[in-house]
Amino acid sequence: MKIYTKSGDKGQSSLFTGVRVPKNHSVFDSLGTIDELNAQLGLAKDHFLDIKDLPLSYLTQIEEIQCRLLDLGSHVATPRSSAKDSKLKRTEVEAGAVESLEKWIDELDTVLPPLKNFILPSGGKSASTLHVARTICRRAERSLIPLLESNDVDEAAYQYVNRLSDYLFMLARACAKAEGKEETVYKKMWEAKEDV
Repeated sequence: MKIYTKSGDKGQSSLFTGVRVPKNHSVFDSLGTIDELNAQLGLAKDHFLDIKDLPLSYLTQIEEIQCRLLDLGSHVATPRSSAKDSKLKRTEVEAGAVESLEKWIDELDTVLPPLKNFILPSGGKSASTLHVARTICRRAERSLIPLLESNDVDEAAYQYVNRLSDYLFMLARACAKAEGKEETVYKKMWEAKEDV
């Protein structure tokens, strides 16, 4: 398989359905953001190697999420409003994907100290990289809204991305704890300046 096909040289590309649309179409905006999120998770996973006491489950969870993000890309590239049934079936969001994230969030919640204040993105390289991933995930979620409103993605796909950002926040906190790094607590600066 060739890396370059030249088929996109005029600013258009094909969806999984075979329909060609401009590369600045909302589908490609969403696909690009999902791809960026996946790359950021790959970077976070590499930082995991620096944490001696990091549970192996965190690594396997991120790898599963990376695979699911590729599946999500196939789903997004197959508009639900116009694709044939055979393609729709092949690109469905797996039942239970959201529940898996919720289970992992609940498990992380049991090992983390209660959150009493807002925290700033912090807590070491792994945690900070996951905080960046969380913000990309929120952007991916926003990019899916037009596709959800036009019935081109299933609600389960949107829910997965929404829940994923919550998971990434919790995992960032867990990585900070595993690495023995402090999370920086947010302080309201207007009040701090009045005391000076």
